[in-house]
Amino acid sequence: MTATLKAIHALGFHWQTQDPFLFCAHHQDAYPEGKPDLSPVSGLSGRQIGQDFSGKDGWSMYHGSKVPGFPAHPHKGFETVTIVEKGLVDHSDSLGAAGRFGNGDVQWMTAGRGVMHSEMFPLLDEKKKNELHLFQIWLNLPQAKKQVPAHFKMMWKEEIPVAVVRDELGKQTQFKLIAGKLAEQRALAAAPDSYAADPENEVAIWLINAEAGATFTLPAVGEGTDRSLFFYAGERIEIAGMPISEKHSVDFGEQASVTVKNGAQPGYFLYLQGKPIREKVVQHGPFVMNSNQEIQDAVHEFQRTQFGGWPWSSHEHTHPRERGRFAIHADGREEIKD
Repeated sequence: MTATLKAIHALGFHWQTQDPFLFCAHHQDAYPEGKPDLSPVSGLSGRQIGQDFSGKDGWSMYHGSKVPGFPAHPHKGFETVTIVEKGLVDHSDSLGAAGRFGNGDVQWMTAGRGVMHSEMFPLLDEKKKNELHLFQIWLNLPQAKKQVPAHFKMMWKEEIPVAVVRDELGKQTQFKLIAGKLAEQRALAAAPDSYAADPENEVAIWLINAEAGATFTLPAVGEGTDRSLFFYAGERIEIAGMPISEKHSVDFGEQASVTVKNGAQPGYFLYLQGKPIREKVVQHGPFVMNSNQEIQDAVHEFQRTQFGGWPWSSHEHTHPRERGRFAIHADGREEIKD
């Protein structure tokens, strides 16, 4: 038995997801060379600074005024999983934690009761383009977990499991396991209060790269578990006899396995899976709660406390140019990668 296709969606900047996920933002920017202050060497003329999502010349400043990125902003009631396949991100937050990660790393942040953080994209290379390719997935928290302490966890590229599967013709597909398991391989542990920390919730987050002409299988899931495959680059695929072109996502029905046949070009996919939380979702920007009253309470709390205040000199804080990949956690623990 093969799973049926429940829905097909065109992919834009924000990708439509299924419960327990809220959405996925996909960033792919070809930033120019950087100046010593980590800003674009080409300047910012013609951009709406503070709100630049234009994609002009192949890149956006987003909310940054000098360095591209997202200056300090609050989150509450959900989780972000930030997968940086290319480029580097400078993280700073209201807990005093900080880091620089990317080029294959993943940051898993449980906002819980509330945190402010900034995500800036420093243009560190002064001699060639600074390419950025990242996914940020918003994963909901059930009501029972919405007030847990904020926490972030680093998943360094050197430690993330990658499963390699070959089809009957020897064609290869790679599965980068950020959450969940595939056959005998299991992803690193999620953040401790994450919805993904309980294996009963069957949360899986995979990046999949398939060779041209490769066939791969998404395994069967438990009853009630939803899953989606986002085909963001390639030529075309075929599922259950239906051709699907790139830049589309597929939601699957039923629990059976899914066979995906890739086309004549390498295919690149994001796969999301999980049991729905099935609670009312009320969202107001970066606050995700279960009722309008809880949203009002969250906004008032942020206005009163700033979720601990901002300990950095700038809301667009970046780390020194010479620093490599690192993380400093709220408890002072430091990880240095390069």
